[in-house]
Amino acid sequence: MRVSWGPQHPASGQLRLILNVDGDVVVSGRPDIGYTHRGIEKLAERRNYLQIVPLVERVANIDSFNVALGYVQGVEELMGVEVPERARLIRTVVGEINRIISHLYWIALYHVGAGLLTAIMWPIADRELFVDLAEMATGSRVTYYYIIPGGVWRDLPTDFYKRAIKTVDYFERRLKDYDDMFYRSGLYEARARGVGVLRRSDAIRIGATGPTLRGSGAKVDVRKDDPYAAYEEFEFDIPTEEAGDCYSRARIWFRELRESCFIIRQVVRRLEGLPRGSIRLRVPLTAPEGEVYSRVESSRGELGFYIKSAKGARPYRLKMSTPSFRNAHVVEHLLEGAKVADVPLILHSTYIFPLDADR
Repeated sequence: MRVSWGPQHPASGQLRLILNVDGDVVVSGRPDIGYTHRGIEKLAERRNYLQIVPLVERVANIDSFNVALGYVQGVEELMGVEVPERARLIRTVVGEINRIISHLYWIALYHVGAGLLTAIMWPIADRELFVDLAEMATGSRVTYYYIIPGGVWRDLPTDFYKRAIKTVDYFERRLKDYDDMFYRSGLYEARARGVGVLRRSDAIRIGATGPTLRGSGAKVDVRKDDPYAAYEEFEFDIPTEEAGDCYSRARIWFRELRESCFIIRQVVRRLEGLPRGSIRLRVPLTAPEGEVYSRVESSRGELGFYIKSAKGARPYRLKMSTPSFRNAHVVEHLLEGAKVADVPLILHSTYIFPLDADR
């Protein structure tokens, strides 16, 4: 029997799955994206390079800074702009704050789907602390319009550093509670271990990215493989898990929270000792003729921007390669032979954000 799961289903996130089921077993399933399509790539052709920044942030509002960073770096490469050191450091710390914001949102959503209702309270409450940090830095709480070609709009306030370290100190202690409550829960382990297994070879063949790929044992991360901002100046690990199941993929998010805290602590200490200086450069209003490809490691995986300029104030073409679109193919692979009750767990373990997939 064919079943339409979503987009109205509360666990679908505006994504539709077309499931062919035999009893409670999924014979085959296919994601049907497009319910949140807004034509951002085409709209960008009608706006200048600065106006596009808040436009692309809407691609994934839970991770808007990292999305904008990928676009802005492409524009800077196209225009031949070198960003000041202080701006690179600020971009790094705000990017990791936004990564934590995104991961905590998804941990809440995913574990509630697994039956752990405490997850909607703990991560969302702790997430507010990092949303407050992002607001201190950028002046906004969801989408920021803080990063621009040439740098950032404004410097960090002087009380930001102390607040950031205090928040990180608290949250690192809090992670033990998360481990005990969620990842060591017998209920959750029974639901997630051995479910939706993605072998390393299949993950690479299908084109998985981000925590979904690293949950299958592949140590791939743009921050290490093709460093940007100031990541190459700091130490951090790339967590991987070998089992490739729903448990392993969700475990990657948890382990990355600790690594992001470690990065934030290092960058804040560097910024504290760095004399206040330039945070942005004046960039030309028009870009020369040419094309570039820029990529960053967003919360969900590798995010790429292809920008083609025909010499002018607006791009001739802008195209995005988003992690959610790539991981949608993983869902189709994992649904085959799964139980209907495991569909929400499998879907959300791949970290698909429909706005990101549709653009």
